[in-house]
Amino acid sequence: MTPRERAIAALTLKTPDKVPTFELEFQISNEMFGIDIYPAELYSKKIYNFSPAEREKKLTKLAEDMVYVYDQLDYSIIPGLFGIGCESWADVNKINPELRFLLKKINELTKGQRMIGYHADGTFSIPDGNDMYAFAYRMADDPEGLHEEARRWMEEAIERNKVLVDAGVEVGLLCSDYCYNSGPFLSPAQFSEFIQPYLAQIIAAGKKEGMYMIKHTDGDIMPILDQLVECEPHGLHSIDPMAGVDIKLVKELVGHRVCLCGNVHCAAMQTGTDEEVIASAEYCMTHGKPGGGYIFCTSNVPFRGMPAKRYEMVLDVWRRMRDY
Repeated sequence: MTPRERAIAALTLKTPDKVPTFELEFQISNEMFGIDIYPAELYSKKIYNFSPAEREKKLTKLAEDMVYVYDQLDYSIIPGLFGIGCESWADVNKINPELRFLLKKINELTKGQRMIGYHADGTFSIPDGNDMYAFAYRMADDPEGLHEEARRWMEEAIERNKVLVDAGVEVGLLCSDYCYNSGPFLSPAQFSEFIQPYLAQIIAAGKKEGMYMIKHTDGDIMPILDQLVECEPHGLHSIDPMAGVDIKLVKELVGHRVCLCGNVHCAAMQTGTDEEVIASAEYCMTHGKPGGGYIFCTSNVPFRGMPAKRYEMVLDVWRRMRDY
């Protein structure tokens, strides 16, 4: 099977020939390959300092670098939080000619062997410390206003995702975070009112356009696990062990309904022993793999500052145990 075929099999709860792998982002390309796939001159408005011809040349080189890195890692899904031409997270919600050009180049270079993902969410996530009280007050004092905002965000996400599909994106990465290590930032009842209906509609609309939808949230998802699965995403990421979420239990509870993506312990990869890292990766494969419907990855991302050796250990476990 091709890497793309493996991902589709897993996301549709089938059993591929080998367990596929990918990450939401891969931030240690310099450490592992000496290649920067997040060049500052492109991941900001600085890209517009170059002439159109220079932009195309630099974007073509970036596409070549990205495809090389992800070929070496054998990812089934090329992670797509690209942010080309963006200065803020809000800008990532937009698709510009430069991003469209990059997506086209990546598709050409991969020759259909790998899928491309991109940020596709449009639901509320954990507010920052400055906004938390205001959000809580709005739920009590202006629920209809909050619903109106949620509907607007949802509609914008649905329309943006149609454009992304047209540009070659196959996987919607729904990256709004809902949970702390202690549980969701909303009660299950509040989640069912202000987030779940809108998440379900974004997922349904993306699937209608042919997208494969993977819902990501860190933290302890167990109080809202049933609600997340009822939204019918293809995949659920990251099954966070740092919040005490056990992939063995989640597999038993919902593995027949949703593909699980995870969940090697990222904190252990940074500060744990080699033995702890290997044990975490082996636990994921042992309990996520059986019966298909599983994609191997970390519980967050291989982040800057993480020793490359630790991620190489994780991949070694995956290669050793990936065959069905």
